[in-house]
Amino acid sequence: MERFFDGVEHLTSKWLTKRKAKKLAEKQNRSLSRELLGWLDAILFAVIVVFLLNQFLFQFFVIPSPSMLDTLLIGDRVLVSKLTYGIETFPQGPKILDSRIPDRDDIITFYNPEYESKGPVFNVVSTLLYMITFSLVNIDVDEQGNMREKLLVKRSAAAAGDTVTFINGNAYIKASGTDVYVNEADFRAQNGLSTAPHRTIAEEAYVGYNAAGRLRGLSDFGVLASYIPRHLVNDQNTIDSTKSYTDLYTYNKNIAVGHMMADPTDFQSRSDWARYDVGVYVPEGYVLPLGDNRDNSQDGRYFGPVTADSVNGRVVFTIWPLSRVRSLVNE
Repeated sequence: MERFFDGVEHLTSKWLTKRKAKKLAEKQNRSLSRELLGWLDAILFAVIVVFLLNQFLFQFFVIPSPSMLDTLLIGDRVLVSKLTYGIETFPQGPKILDSRIPDRDDIITFYNPEYESKGPVFNVVSTLLYMITFSLVNIDVDEQGNMREKLLVKRSAAAAGDTVTFINGNAYIKASGTDVYVNEADFRAQNGLSTAPHRTIAEEAYVGYNAAGRLRGLSDFGVLASYIPRHLVNDQNTIDSTKSYTDLYTYNKNIAVGHMMADPTDFQSRSDWARYDVGVYVPEGYVLPLGDNRDNSQDGRYFGPVTADSVNGRVVFTIWPLSRVRSLVNE
């Protein structure tokens, strides 16, 4: 009988121990679930806060190209104020509160007029990832893995009512209410503006560059080599073949000249030339963005003025690398 009770006691103890262990495991599992839910809740909260900060207050932006050298270098991380020109209700959406037009010389970010969208869903996802990772993750890349520039950063170089023309790469500004074109360098000095915009192509190099564009224009119209002015060939041969030619605006302008030389009666050729000759007019509610590195910048010379509503914000600080941390408000 004693052995029987010992057996019952052993089985009971084993069953109770197993039950207790099961309850302990369930309790641990519940604690793990709560812990995971707590982490997910914290992460979701952080994502929402970061998104709201980026959308309505400020945004981090990585400089992708050399168009703003030496003001901004490739890879610089900058802080963009989203309050300066009005707050977007959503990316590329209508603005609320102050929606003023950028002042002349402000360094601005704006939506690229030449950007080809991959669809609204992709835009939302890529923008969200870019914002919540503080610009560390960008899935909006081309086939070669290069970042597609949905946002551009340039300097607001001309205001409403201005007309800007470009001769041998130099900008000439006819300010609103005036009838005289002033060299941009002189215009900046007269109005206390930044001296950061600069040239890298020597003036004498344009003899060869202009000739190259005109020869291309004549070639487009099938002009025989025997009818091409010899001085253009000689001038083109002065180009230093070891250096790349980056002022495509002037090159394209001279292609239009070559077309008109080939057939002065061709209406399209005359129209194309007139567009370059007259320059770029900035309508009310627009600004003309230009890069500080004038000879290597895809900017308003190519796609024209941009609307104030397309301006995303104002670049106010460089925050990385640490050696370049500074305010850009008066740059």
